[in-house]
Amino acid sequence: MAIKKFNPITPGTRFRLGNAYAEVTTDQPEKSLLAPIKKSGGRNHAGKMTVRYRGGGHKRRYRIIDMKRNKDGVPAIVKTIEYDPNRTAFIALLDYTDGEKRYILAPKGLKVGDKVLSGAGAPPNIGNALFLKEIPLGSDIHAIEMTPGKGAALARSAGTNGVMMGREDRYAVVKLPSGEVRRVLLTCKATIGATSNPDHGLQSLGKAGRKRWLGRRPRNRGVAMNPVDHPMGGGEGRATGGHPRSRTGIMAKGQKTRSRTKSSNRLIISRRKNKN
Repeated sequence: MAIKKFNPITPGTRFRLGNAYAEVTTDQPEKSLLAPIKKSGGRNHAGKMTVRYRGGGHKRRYRIIDMKRNKDGVPAIVKTIEYDPNRTAFIALLDYTDGEKRYILAPKGLKVGDKVLSGAGAPPNIGNALFLKEIPLGSDIHAIEMTPGKGAALARSAGTNGVMMGREDRYAVVKLPSGEVRRVLLTCKATIGATSNPDHGLQSLGKAGRKRWLGRRPRNRGVAMNPVDHPMGGGEGRATGGHPRSRTGIMAKGQKTRSRTKSSNRLIISRRKNKN
């Protein structure tokens, strides 16, 4: 992927850094794999706003993605690499030899015309989905299952990948993008390679309106609110607000939020690295 810098012909393009979409081969999605999306605007079934700063945005259609990769032993050819408005990574359209078409998360380096296979006995090539017990140690993997047959749950966003570290009994040891090292059942599947669009985080929208097109409304700071609205609100002039915390009082820096009694704690070998 390449980042595209725009000429400053308007205030909105002066600081804009966009995606060149060099890997994308078509802008026409497969109609049989589209589904409607109903926007909620952050409201629940009663119409009450439960998530703030959401609403508006361009109308979208959902691309049905094969997260399970359960079409084992049937080879497929990559027909297109496409942009998906519902996720950060690109998607790839597979045309199976039996005539079926499916979308998958596109790995970095996958090209039109490549052959893809999933299931037991598949070679560890980019885009192939294998069980963790068959993946070579040290391989980059993405779209990792946490429960066998449930579908990909880990390392799905743009430019992310886990690393196959080793095997212990009936578990694989996987290092996740966050730095966490955990055990995952060997009967879970993962896809070889890293997800596409690795420079997604380098983009700069350039203006507030582009954020509105993405369905995000303006977010006001806690220190600018009144004390009744936020723990950091109130004070005379530009007060600092005290210790950074959320609207519900959860500390923003350093406070652990994971339950000590969570059942999956036994599967975690080392916690994620602190970015501070």
